[in-house]
Amino acid sequence: MEIQLGRSVLELVEGDITQQDTEAIVNAANTSLLGGGGVDGAIHRAGGPKILEECRQLGGCPTGEARLTSGGNLPARYVIHTVGPVYKDGLHREPDLLGSCYRESLKLASAKGIKSVAFPSISTGAYGYPLADAARVALTTVKAYLAEHPEIERVRFVLFGKAAYAAYEAALRGL
Repeated sequence: MEIQLGRSVLELVEGDITQQDTEAIVNAANTSLLGGGGVDGAIHRAGGPKILEECRQLGGCPTGEARLTSGGNLPARYVIHTVGPVYKDGLHREPDLLGSCYRESLKLASAKGIKSVAFPSISTGAYGYPLADAARVALTTVKAYLAEHPEIERVRFVLFGKAAYAAYEAALRGL
């Protein structure tokens, strides 16, 4: 699914984020930035040791913020690492922190002149954020950013599995 937002395109695909041909991909990292499971582990494995070396130099990343490294062996030139919130009950700033992940990642992309970015569904794996709620926060935040920043030409959400794709598709239709 793809929609035009001014000069930018927002698209949803089901697939593997490590295979994306965008200039940057976003890593749903942990605060250490030193690799983990899920998307984080897949990106570190596919990107090779260069990403880990660069992450070590960054000294971690707080929840809701983002950091930039090269893409190592990935098709993408850059990896933007962001740390999503662990979901408790939605009453502990989780929506604000999740929105901040997307906003801060896009700010880094804008600052670096990156025109295309691929995001996973941040915090919806081991961190337990409900898919429908996370999709709404992600898409609302990205749509608002793109309205003010037409320099980013394409944002792709790369979703793992049919359930994630369906949740994001429903949220996008609801915007």
